[in-house]
Amino acid sequence: MADEEVQTPQDGTVSEPAAPKKTSRAKNATAEKARAGTPKPAKPRTRGLSDQEKVEKIGKIEAQVAGGATLKDAVKSAGISDQSYYQWKKATAQLVTDTPTVSVSVDDELAEFIQLEEENRRLRKLLSEKLRVENADLRKRLGMS
Repeated sequence: MADEEVQTPQDGTVSEPAAPKKTSRAKNATAEKARAGTPKPAKPRTRGLSDQEKVEKIGKIEAQVAGGATLKDAVKSAGISDQSYYQWKKATAQLVTDTPTVSVSVDDELAEFIQLEEENRRLRKLLSEKLRVENADLRKRLGMS
């Protein structure tokens, strides 16, 4: 008791520590019975948006960004936070990868691989010709030839 400080206001009166509020148990019991007697409608609590709604919002945001808006403005106009956008995008990307893909036969993969190799050769040849012409033009301008 000697360790407790009694604070004295400037007017000189001594204030006592406030006593805890006491309520009767009978009042609490009747209040709980009254609350229990009124049944609340049992509806499931849903939190947030469905996956489809999230995908739609992400699509709208990406369309706005493609149209020239900044990501921050597009996210703000959709009514979500930047963090929600990134989390939703990550979750929807996982949903897309979780869906089973149609297996492509080995023959189709081989044919596509051969086609890509041929296109790669053609593009390399075009690039090398263009660089040769450019190099020759620069040599002429510098008087090296």
